[in-house]
Amino acid sequence: MLEDKVAIVTGAGRGLGRSEAIELARQGATVVVQDFGTAMDGSGSNADPSHDVVKEIEAAGGTAMAHFGDIADYAYVQGLVAETVEKYGDVHIVVNNAGILRDRMVFNMEEAEWDAVVRVHLKGHFNTIRHATAHWRQRSKDGNEVYGRVINTTSEAALFGSPGQPNYASAKAGIIGLTTSTANGMVKYGVTSNAIAPRARTLMTETSMPEMFGGEVKEGDFDVWAPENVAPLVAFLASPAAARVTGQVFIIWGNQVTHLQGPRVDDRYETEGRWTADGLAKTLEPVFAKREPLQGYILPMA
Repeated sequence: MLEDKVAIVTGAGRGLGRSEAIELARQGATVVVQDFGTAMDGSGSNADPSHDVVKEIEAAGGTAMAHFGDIADYAYVQGLVAETVEKYGDVHIVVNNAGILRDRMVFNMEEAEWDAVVRVHLKGHFNTIRHATAHWRQRSKDGNEVYGRVINTTSEAALFGSPGQPNYASAKAGIIGLTTSTANGMVKYGVTSNAIAPRARTLMTETSMPEMFGGEVKEGDFDVWAPENVAPLVAFLASPAAARVTGQVFIIWGNQVTHLQGPRVDDRYETEGRWTADGLAKTLEPVFAKREPLQGYILPMA
């Protein structure tokens, strides 16, 4: 599906990014395996994971290049895109995965914990999109053919507000807004922009939700949490078959793909003239008194 295409995959040294990079390569893409090799909280760095994935891809007959650096560094990402274009002639696909966690309740969160998570997730996504879309726009202005696919990684935490992750939930919600804004801004160039909210076993989920993602899978059983279950959706969204799919959000896990619809009108209330606070209380309090309070953020399993 992706013969002659060039893809940049961030956070591709492990977990979801690794599975997605391998799948894109299996579908014929040349893959730039970008990773900083940090711990889950963003500390440290290690170039080995990206090089290990490149070796896997090459051993299977694919083409790949490792790229090591901080995805939230604007200048580094500018160089990443420029180097990819210089080496391979173009870049067609950007898959944003890189992220970290620094979980804490909102009343205990330190400023640095907020800044670090928003920086890596939201600014990291912006950086690759900023430089890739500038490249595609210039190609269009020069009269060249444009093939552009942006696939971002959001989370159900953005939809339901995971209580111990105000930084992560906010960044992931911002990524949805960035996805749809990019879709609207780039549609005239034929560039698509979509987001996935994956459920998969990764370093992040095994650490933050061991009760769900921990444990062993019996031999022969279908592993619903395998990151390899997510990769085919990324390959589809990166392919020519998804040319008319843009500005969308999908939840993906196991053998299920859930297509989300944007915020919808639940109900509408009107009054004569201007609302008063007392009038709103009399109208809305009984409505919400009947509803269960929010509990958790994971969608039902079926």
